[in-house]
Amino acid sequence: MTSELPAVVAAHIAAVNAGDVDAIIATFATDAVVNDNHREMVGVDAIRRFVEKEIVGDQVTMEVCEASKHYGHSIVRARYDGTFDKTNLPAEVVLTNHFTLSDDHIVTLIIVFNQPSPY
Repeated sequence: MTSELPAVVAAHIAAVNAGDVDAIIATFATDAVVNDNHREMVGVDAIRRFVEKEIVGDQVTMEVCEASKHYGHSIVRARYDGTFDKTNLPAEVVLTNHFTLSDDHIVTLIIVFNQPSPY
């Protein structure tokens, strides 16, 4: 499935799975914005601190379930695992990642824990 992903998104996921802080940061533009669980990190310095503590520090891995493009955005649903606090989370944690890209870098990443829709 990763062959269907834009190269920088595939590189980002591979770097997360490898636990490589520098490789993860290399996928972002210097003024990128990450929103994870209603928390916003702006710029690579803030993103690096987040990645060091909550991605690499918590040994997060991503398994792509589904990938699509929507009006220039890359949307990736992935199973997340790691040593993060799983209190009140389902056995299988699937998050939707909304990537906005520019010049082969991630400029915005919004990570969302969606609930099943009644519709």
